[in-house]
Amino acid sequence: MSSANSNLLVSCRNKSGAVKHYLPALRGAGWAAEPCLLAPGDPLPDLDGAIGLLLTGGSDIHPRCWESPDAVHREADVDEDRDAFELPLIRAAWERNLPILGICRGEQILNVALGGSMIQHVPEYYDCDATRHQHGTQDHPEMRHRVQLAPGSRLRALLGEDVFLVNSRHHQAVKQVAPELVAVGWHLDTVHARSGPLVEALEARDPARWVFGVQWHPENLVGLKGPAGEAARDLFRAFATRLGPR
Repeated sequence: MSSANSNLLVSCRNKSGAVKHYLPALRGAGWAAEPCLLAPGDPLPDLDGAIGLLLTGGSDIHPRCWESPDAVHREADVDEDRDAFELPLIRAAWERNLPILGICRGEQILNVALGGSMIQHVPEYYDCDATRHQHGTQDHPEMRHRVQLAPGSRLRALLGEDVFLVNSRHHQAVKQVAPELVAVGWHLDTVHARSGPLVEALEARDPARWVFGVQWHPENLVGLKGPAGEAARDLFRAFATRLGPR
């Protein structure tokens, strides 16, 4: 077991990508310390010294992780090594009541780790255009749709906005929300007759826990002007503040 060195844990597939796209957002939020970057193949860290967990974006989750009998969807690009690494990491962080921020895949694997399930392919499930939630890149984000936050949610209080534009690069999404979490953000134009609108944000049901997940990519938006950029900066500032001075 490697030591977390009293630090922030950042789980990713590609450490250089995390340094390029996520660390600047943390630095801009006032987090000056070096985080502990973790990827599949690394030893699972000793969380006794950890102070928080950031779950970055990435490839898809295998349906066996939520005990689905379904085969892997033909459009899926699963990362089983990352699934195997992150599921116990998240559960250990949850047991220790660490602050957790999940972004895109990070929101999804957080939900699965705590007992939720996933939609494997958004266009098929919602009968929507194949590109509705697939636009832009990390370096060139495109603002494509609005997110509606629940007015009384803690995430809405942190971000200061009810509705704002976001970027969108995913084809899986939360289906059944984990018992310990609650949906607090949605894309109201992507709707299923039985399950309702596509979930865009989660937070811990217990208000004493600082645990949030967002389906969009705020790390790509922190440099933008306007409500989306301000909401992205507010999210990382809130996370950095919860982690404490460094």
